[in-house]
Amino acid sequence: MIVNKKPLPDCTIFLLAKAYQRAHGDFKEILKPYGLTNLQHLVLEGLWYAEGQTAAELGKMLVLDKATLSGVLDRMQDGDWIEKRRDPYDRRVVRLFPSHKAEALRAELIDLRRRANAALLADFSLEEQVLLKRMLKDLMGSTGL
Repeated sequence: MIVNKKPLPDCTIFLLAKAYQRAHGDFKEILKPYGLTNLQHLVLEGLWYAEGQTAAELGKMLVLDKATLSGVLDRMQDGDWIEKRRDPYDRRVVRLFPSHKAEALRAELIDLRRRANAALLADFSLEEQVLLKRMLKDLMGSTGL
């Protein structure tokens, strides 16, 4: 057995991955009683922000590929979180809307997300929080979120 007593290399990718695991895991536990995944919650927030989008529009806004989003939307429809409706002006187009169930829980779920964000950033000053968010957006490649 080889034991290396040196600290782990200063690796940004590793640090980001571990920070993601913590944040994702914490929020996953918060959402568990609702039967929602983190990604499903993100989809709901996207629809609350701009309901009536097509899957392609929503995917672009949330930076999600079509294959990933398709399965998520089907499961959300099965769980009565979203409704898929034909566009009244173009029956070939399907538009996405939060369901009555999602609307009834909207304020509660948004508050949970806000509190989870606040808890995650509680040890940072306001300036550090703003800087971190800016740097994360820069790393994402300025998606417009």
